[in-house]
Amino acid sequence: MLGNMLLLLTAVIWGTAFVFQRVGMDSIEPVTFNAARMWLAAAAIGLVAVLTGKKNGLQKDTRSAEYTTGGTSDILPADKQDKTQDRRKNTIIGGICCGSFLTAASLFQQMGVVYTTAGKAGFITAMYMLLVPIINFVFFKKKNTWLVWTGVLIGVIGMYLLCIKDGFSLTYGDTLVCICALLFSGHILCCDHFVQLGNPIQISAIQFLTTAVISSIIAWIVEAPSPEKILSAAIPILYCGIVSGGIGYTLQMVAQKYTDPTIASLLMSLESVFAVIAGAVLLGERMTARELAGCIVMFAAIVLVQIPLPERRR
Repeated sequence: MLGNMLLLLTAVIWGTAFVFQRVGMDSIEPVTFNAARMWLAAAAIGLVAVLTGKKNGLQKDTRSAEYTTGGTSDILPADKQDKTQDRRKNTIIGGICCGSFLTAASLFQQMGVVYTTAGKAGFITAMYMLLVPIINFVFFKKKNTWLVWTGVLIGVIGMYLLCIKDGFSLTYGDTLVCICALLFSGHILCCDHFVQLGNPIQISAIQFLTTAVISSIIAWIVEAPSPEKILSAAIPILYCGIVSGGIGYTLQMVAQKYTDPTIASLLMSLESVFAVIAGAVLLGERMTARELAGCIVMFAAIVLVQIPLPERRR
């Protein structure tokens, strides 16, 4: 329940971030904006990772002192040393892998939005909630209950009502966003794998650093970043960097340690629902009856997958 609540909070944060991203695009290019906010997120979460690391180090020193006063060696057993080294290795590898998926997914989404509508982009991106259980089943042989599959399909219907206003047909931009959805599925499964093996907060910090470096290189190649542009979008960058990036993605890392990846993808897809609500509240955008129905259907899907099924008797 704690993991699910954290993911719900993550969806709220990401949904409201769409408002700030929309405002920020008035004065800065998309890749530069992404690079700036990722550097900010990397700095913020990096500081948290260092502080928590020092605290853990102090606790280890205390335990080591107690171990020594007991009349035995202060050197940790070999198996514990190996586990610590493996955890550090998995933390670094996990951060780089998650950061690479996040960078690629964000760039494909940004390129796709240029050639398609925001509604279709939001709907196709949210298809990671359908792709995650399929990939999990095909490649990792992980089965889901019929209730979860039903919730996912209902969620797809809700996203269609929420995002698609006209007829649906795939274009060049839609294809790019489809690749984005596949990459976000990979990001969710990558997070699910490495948070069990490494430190979630440190993985998040390394993820942002990886994304910031790659995005900065691409920004210098395809755009013209400058301090003036970054300052002109300071407030959106601050919110998207610290709140949406730093807090949101770190909550995702921590929460996925305790939540099934399929349910996690469904909960995080609620960001589109909260984006519509935030647009109505903060920007004065009107919600149509169709969009309201889509929100209700999405919430119904979320509630459905939380219902525990009785265990089968042997």
